[in-house]
Amino acid sequence: MSRLPITKTPKVYVGGAFIRSESARVFPLRDAAGAFFAHIPQCTRKDLRNAIEAAAAAGPGWAKRTAYNRGQILYRLAEMLEARSAELAAALLVGVKATPRARAAAAREVAATIDRIIYYAGWADKYEQLLGSVNPVAAPYFNFTVTEPMGVVGVLAPATPALLGLASLLAPAIVSGNTVVALASESQPYPAILLGEMLATSDLPGGVVNLLTGFRRELVPTFATHTHLRALSGVATAGERRALRLGAAESVKRTRLRPAEDRIDWYAADAQSLAAVGDTLEYKTTWHPIGA
Repeated sequence: MSRLPITKTPKVYVGGAFIRSESARVFPLRDAAGAFFAHIPQCTRKDLRNAIEAAAAAGPGWAKRTAYNRGQILYRLAEMLEARSAELAAALLVGVKATPRARAAAAREVAATIDRIIYYAGWADKYEQLLGSVNPVAAPYFNFTVTEPMGVVGVLAPATPALLGLASLLAPAIVSGNTVVALASESQPYPAILLGEMLATSDLPGGVVNLLTGFRRELVPTFATHTHLRALSGVATAGERRALRLGAAESVKRTRLRPAEDRIDWYAADAQSLAAVGDTLEYKTTWHPIGA
């Protein structure tokens, strides 16, 4: 007797747990032939607020981890992606005709994603030496600047590349002790669902990374105005950038938004940099008298 396959019920990863949307709404994801593949959670503003609360609760513990330990955890995450690279590549092909060229592109994106996480893992115990400083002053005191994580960072992933773009925004934020609430690609949400499964079985504490799926038009206004988000990073259209910057001005949050209209090369050398780590850091300058 033939059996029906047990298909996966996609859930979003929030606060270290897999949840459905608070409203129970979903939207269909279809394969390249137009056949139904899965129901993707359509997250609401309430889901976003809950995710921010989870990120805020996880923040102090994550920030207190040693830089070396955070680097180890990111490296372990990259190991998990490497072990499941074929599954990730298949996730990138959902809704795409699986031609040899498409399969090669998916494999390339997974490899670049793993390399990107490794790159930022390597900065974990090094960025402070380059971004912090001892400042020369002509007076009887020391003056030095150290970095501190900002807190909860909102991330808006690009439509494509869905996995590489998301990882390129997540990794520099969390390596320095921030926590993240990210909105995955609207057109290709399935790789983020799979990434959440890997986060859950990695050493990353629950709540450090929270992944949401849904429609940008519903969630972007809350990203803009929520006061517990201390920074916004990602890709946005001209209209979204205007709304995000207006909302960010009221709560004095930092914005690092790249135009969705631009053709961003996420594989380029400048798609990863120490500056991306510095974008989600605050700088604290301390004055200390000499001989006191």
